Amino acid sequence: MAAKESVQASMLNDWLVQLKPVTSFFGDYPFAISLVVLVLAFLIASISVIVVTRIAGRFATKTRFHWDDQIISALRRPVFWSLLLTGMVMALLPLQLPAAFVSITESVVATVLVFMWSGFAMRTIRIVLRAMSSTSGKSIVPIQTLPLFENLGIIIVLIVSIYFIFRSWNIDMTAWLASAGIAGIAIGFAAKDTLANLFSGVFILADTPYKIGDYVVLDSGERGKVTHIGIRSTRLLTRDDVEITIPNAIMGNTRIINESGGPHEKYRIRVSVGVAYGSDIDRVKDIMQEIAVSEKEVCDNPEPRVRFRQFGASSLDVDLMCWIENPELRGRVLDVLNTTIYKRFNTEGIEIPYSKQDVYIKEMPGRDSAT
Repeated sequence: MAAKESVQASMLNDWLVQLKPVTSFFGDYPFAISLVVLVLAFLIASISVIVVTRIAGRFATKTRFHWDDQIISALRRPVFWSLLLTGMVMALLPLQLPAAFVSITESVVATVLVFMWSGFAMRTIRIVLRAMSSTSGKSIVPIQTLPLFENLGIIIVLIVSIYFIFRSWNIDMTAWLASAGIAGIAIGFAAKDTLANLFSGVFILADTPYKIGDYVVLDSGERGKVTHIGIRSTRLLTRDDVEITIPNAIMGNTRIINESGGPHEKYRIRVSVGVAYGSDIDRVKDIMQEIAVSEKEVCDNPEPRVRFRQFGASSLDVDLMCWIENPELRGRVLDVLNTTIYKRFNTEGIEIPYSKQDVYIKEMPGRDSAT
């Protein structure tokens, strides 16, 4: 504290020397000098904001990006208040207030500036990351990992801000860091399941085995659309409009079938039909191909295919394979195709056999052979 008071005294002497023309003009009126300093600080802050935004704005208008304009717009407030608050602190020096009061005021001003610049840093991180993830053609940051990078950037800004706030109040962080280390070990043992979910969420966001909107099938049989990928859990919405919340630790250690994965979101469905032996197999294949082509929900590219698979026990097994735009349409399209195929086969006289068994009775039990 003594060193800080000596520094403040030297700063006061320097300012008084620099403001000697002003003090001679105002005489023994320190409040007038402080008022002049405040007015000058306000003018400098206003002019600086105008100069910085105009000069930087000219360079920003020459680029093809929009994120630099947003950053310049966000820069006005912290620059203005930084200069104005600094001027307010300087305006206290001619008043020769107690050193403790000046020290507290400087700490409060420094804390306010840390909060202000931290907000600017967080906003800048969001603007830059979203611009990098929405670049047409090549995306530097995948849209799936955008929340991960945003959260990491915010955490880093918060840690740095806390450090500078402690420094502004002259608080020694050594004891706090030691306490945080011990508390971290205790919390780690107590919340190991939660930490496992958090780390699994980070790995899922980084590895992107699935994304929001994908249809996935779990080992346990649940099938649904991914509606939310959080740090702790993943949510699925089933076709019954039932939402399932699954911890990320389970999602990271289970086998997941992503029906929307691959080069595109299209999904292939299969209609298996058995026709009686003796049926015209070429006619059967033509009918199934016509039905698939005429269905509006079936994709033209890739085109539908019909394959004669095998000679079954009581039927000729034929598969119709076609593509739909989204796995969500699977149930509806299968219903339409099955219904249309059944009606068309009945019209064409094509038999769909079912399992039959013949039972031969050599003799009736409990009856006399002579009778």
